[in-house]
Amino acid sequence: MIPEYFSYTDSFLHRADPRLKIVAAVSITVVIAMSRSYITGLCGLVLSFFLVGFARLDIGVVARRLLAVNIFTAFLWLTLPLTYGGETMEFLGFMTISREGVAVAALITLKANCIVLAFLALMSTSPVSSLGHALGQLGLPEKLCLLLLFSYRYIAVISQEFQRLSRAARIRGFTPKTNVHTYRTYAYLFAMTLVNSWNRSHRVQQAMMLRCFNGRFYTLHPERLTAVECVVFGVIMTGVFIMAFWEFWKLQG
Repeated sequence: MIPEYFSYTDSFLHRADPRLKIVAAVSITVVIAMSRSYITGLCGLVLSFFLVGFARLDIGVVARRLLAVNIFTAFLWLTLPLTYGGETMEFLGFMTISREGVAVAALITLKANCIVLAFLALMSTSPVSSLGHALGQLGLPEKLCLLLLFSYRYIAVISQEFQRLSRAARIRGFTPKTNVHTYRTYAYLFAMTLVNSWNRSHRVQQAMMLRCFNGRFYTLHPERLTAVECVVFGVIMTGVFIMAFWEFWKLQG
């Protein structure tokens, strides 16, 4: 199975209804992604940090996730200030950079960190199986929910199959090099992985048909909304609504 590092601890957000968390995460993402104001981005970042602390996530793992995101934004900092255009300013006496490019790179960095933190706090605190059922209850087509659940379950199985074939090749003395034999061997490995995955899918289908699978997965732990959850997520959504109203008011002004 694909490891879910944040779904095994215990906090209020871990026990909260996944449907509420999906709605809150999508709302925060849409508002922050569409915003053009630093004030909205900073408010969203504060809210995201609050949610991370509320979820009691491992700070070290969260920092590694943010590092991966900010490696990408670092390339924006290297390119946008030099290519964006607009008002220019000198840097170190010999380099000319765009003031608007710096502003855009900073805003993108702020948005990216805010959205990632919100998703870590809200979405990763529930198992993928719970999220799949919650998406179905929110009205997402059942076939898409099944696709999500099957992909989560069997991507790891396909990876294990490829690793098994790779170990078999190494045991037989295969050493990767830059030559035709290496390319041909890897082509065989990928092809056999697909063939074995296809055969396994047929066996899984037959097993599910024998168990009278009717196109739906049923959960043993149905979610029930509580008054505390409604109040907490009502406060969160109020903050999101205030940010959206501020952004709309700024656009109208």
